[in-house]
Amino acid sequence: MATTVMDSGEFAGWTTWAEEPFEHETAGPFYFRIDANGPVAAFRVARKHMNAGGVVHGGCLMTFADFALFAIGHEAMEGEYGVTVAFTAEFLSGALEGERLEARGEVLRKGGSLSFVRGLISTDDGRAVLNFSGTIKRRRKQS
Repeated sequence: MATTVMDSGEFAGWTTWAEEPFEHETAGPFYFRIDANGPVAAFRVARKHMNAGGVVHGGCLMTFADFALFAIGHEAMEGEYGVTVAFTAEFLSGALEGERLEARGEVLRKGGSLSFVRGLISTDDGRAVLNFSGTIKRRRKQS
């Protein structure tokens, strides 16, 4: 899937999948890059991400975690399209408006068509927010 590298703003130099309208325009925007510690996905929490309780909506966190599955497993996809076929998450603490959230993790196993990924979303000061894992299936993109 084609990626777009941001050329300005807080996430200049980070990559996104601008062709993903839900993740990029509606729920996000979310970004990823590879740094010295491996793949990392991130976004800045805005008002639109909040629930009535004053913390980031669980659906937003799970959407970001799903994005992070692919950011973390990006190289294992070998440039192919993929879909999430299994996903689990545990909510650990709330995140607040204005905080920057990051997701890091690892590919546990890459098989013929399935990749198994796990990760952790945390705040920029290291507070754990969501633990997640999922399975990605490589497949041909539907037209």
